[in-house]
Amino acid sequence: MPRLVSERTVLDALAAGQRTLAVPEGALVTALARDTARDHGLDLVTGTGAPAETPTEPARQPEAPARTLAVACDHAGFDIKNALAEHARSLGWTVTDLGTDSAESVDYPDFAYAVARLVHLGRVQVGLMIDGVGVGSAIVANKVPGVRAALCPDVFSAFNARAHNDASVLTLGSRTMGVEVCKRVLAEFLGTDFEGGRHARRVQKIRDVEARFLPGAPGAA
Repeated sequence: MPRLVSERTVLDALAAGQRTLAVPEGALVTALARDTARDHGLDLVTGTGAPAETPTEPARQPEAPARTLAVACDHAGFDIKNALAEHARSLGWTVTDLGTDSAESVDYPDFAYAVARLVHLGRVQVGLMIDGVGVGSAIVANKVPGVRAALCPDVFSAFNARAHNDASVLTLGSRTMGVEVCKRVLAEFLGTDFEGGRHARRVQKIRDVEARFLPGAPGAA
């Protein structure tokens, strides 16, 4: 059972004729997965058979543990995900692997959201998401408040994303970048600190734009 229960997980269970789906402890069940299960009469249950309740979102931590990285991919990024995770570990980072765990087709928004969510909650310092090109995952991650995701096809982009933009999620494209290039880009991203200074003012303006559209904020000006 994957660490992330998506609509695809639910549809596969329904196709197999299941009426219940066991959700592992700690797994993230997407909203679409819950809606699909409800609409088709599939019961989400815990390992003991009890109903799997909709969890409340945990509180955000004030500061993420240092040198912690969440990693995920879709089917296009599966072939290089493990190599990049191991590379991060060799650089002294603690890695949380959020899947996917095979080359079977999945939807990148589910996994990009899972990475961005852990960054948003302060459970990890930064995130890495690999799909075919990296654009779609960056778009998804940037919808999560407080997250700044950057597609970085080269080392200089990775440096700039961290040093000038204080990016917290790196996205990579397995179909446009080789694994060795991805390793170098990841190492630069992980090894670069935000410079602050004049860049802090500009990053704050990014936060100000985001804040205009958060719940309870006044209308955009």
